[in-house]
Amino acid sequence: MPETISATISPEGSLEILSQHEVNRLRDTSQAGLHDILRRCALAVLNSGNPMDDGLALMETYPDFDIEVQQQDRGVRLKLSNAPAEAFVDGRMIRGIREHLSSVLRDIVYVYNEIQTQNRFDLSSGEGTTNAVFHILRKAGTLKPGLDPSMVVCWGGHSISREEYEYTKDVGYHLGLRDLDICTGCGPGAMKGPMKGANVAHAKQRRYPARYLGVSEPGIIAAEAPNPIVNELVVMPDIEKRLEAFVRLGHGIIVFPGGVGTAEEILYLLGILLHPDNADMQLPLIFTGPASAADYFTRIDEFLVYTLGESVRNLYRIIIADPASVARTMRADIEKVTEYRRSRQDAFHFNWRLTIARDFQEPFTPTHEAMASLALRRELPKHELAANLRRAFSGIVAGNVKEQGLRAIEAHGPFRLHADADLMAKLDALLTSFVAQGRMKLAGEYEPCYTLGNAG
Repeated sequence: MPETISATISPEGSLEILSQHEVNRLRDTSQAGLHDILRRCALAVLNSGNPMDDGLALMETYPDFDIEVQQQDRGVRLKLSNAPAEAFVDGRMIRGIREHLSSVLRDIVYVYNEIQTQNRFDLSSGEGTTNAVFHILRKAGTLKPGLDPSMVVCWGGHSISREEYEYTKDVGYHLGLRDLDICTGCGPGAMKGPMKGANVAHAKQRRYPARYLGVSEPGIIAAEAPNPIVNELVVMPDIEKRLEAFVRLGHGIIVFPGGVGTAEEILYLLGILLHPDNADMQLPLIFTGPASAADYFTRIDEFLVYTLGESVRNLYRIIIADPASVARTMRADIEKVTEYRRSRQDAFHFNWRLTIARDFQEPFTPTHEAMASLALRRELPKHELAANLRRAFSGIVAGNVKEQGLRAIEAHGPFRLHADADLMAKLDALLTSFVAQGRMKLAGEYEPCYTLGNAG
């Protein structure tokens, strides 16, 4: 058994006093309570830095871990039982981990109070969903209206080679030298590398405060626990709102090599940009990696053209093995974003103008039935096919790393996807390449959580 520590701590950073009702909900271990989600997210944060991408295995590694919120006259205290010892130094919790714990608690309470139990936001409508995303981000303090556009969202896999990781650091370094900030899914691999590189460059440029924004969600935080460089953490309630947060916060997006999660993000963004209302939208997108990743992006490019049409290539650029060129291009493109928004009197800190269809906002629960019923046919409208492919990849991510998906696979076997024969062949080739390149899992042999079959 790993070494553990029990302690009582005060959250780091600002956190409002909780009501007794909120405290009771956080302690409630029933299905209606918040204790389970708090326990899972807190353990992931405390386990930051350890190479584990299996939420179920993490809970089984620390079966006796628990967290209790205590209300006191002078504020909230957190009682931790059997927490990972690596989160402490000489008996004191590392400050960054305390900050992340505070962020987790803040977001869980806010989402419960304002999103789940109130009628303040109509989550069945696009406007209501976007307003909910905005208010969660505002509550977290991530919206900085006084700053010029500088936020580069970096997507990519948590399971990448050392060469690819070093490349993400190099790109982050050149972005940082050009006064650009970094937003990622907050985990290891391609989510950590750009932040690490930018951190060194920001120190050289004496850029303060520099921003390293991590956006996560409860189902995946155990697989992508916040890396130590993240200095702003937001936990969105589900993957769809997490993805919307990325595209509305970011002024440009860079995609590094990854697996199905990265493919999900690419399809999400391109599906949105293909909407006619976004025809003139300035949101630069660059695919990049070292020379060894050229084949990876060739496969991604071919799959995108096959499914979404030749014109999709107008929405992104591929730059291989040239970190400085990536950063120069992104810096120039963000200047165009600045002019675009200024000319339309748009906000710099939140992209209200971007149209996101409901297919990309409605939460998708990847059950066996839901996965089997996805329509994967080329004759579908491009945005609809992109939305369904995004859901298929989201389900595979759940089956790979999320506790709920892992338990479903354990109980009922692999998910089954049905597609037209040609599309199935392309999909199979893409997924098989991810497996062969070790992009599905950090450690151990990967056992596919899906099977493919012809559409009936």
